[in-house]
Amino acid sequence: MLKETIICIVIVIAIFFGNSITQNYTKESVIELSNSLTALREQIAKDEIETQKINEEVDNFSKKWEERHEKLSYYIEHNELEKIETSLTQMKSFIETGEYGDSISELDTSAFLIRHIEDRYAFNLENIF
Repeated sequence: MLKETIICIVIVIAIFFGNSITQNYTKESVIELSNSLTALREQIAKDEIETQKINEEVDNFSKKWEERHEKLSYYIEHNELEKIETSLTQMKSFIETGEYGDSISELDTSAFLIRHIEDRYAFNLENIF
């Protein structure tokens, strides 16, 4: 009986430890990606649109997303990540075609979906039950 209790305690501790690591990484990712999207939104919303700076911001964001996406896909549902990927692809296509109004809309959608990941996978009673 003592062995089973110890094994259960070790498993629970491992679950909490793993959850802590994934929550911290998710928070870091959301903050970094949201900040990048905010910077991109500011570039697009300027009166004088500088295409080169916008393209640089999009490239920087794409690199950050690829780095984070790889690790996030280990523990976050792929459907959630695909929604973000779809929104980002639409945003990029609007930027490439010069439709900056539509790109801001998709950018806002992407930012919401990224923040939603943090809320959805937070370890709290609402998400447990």
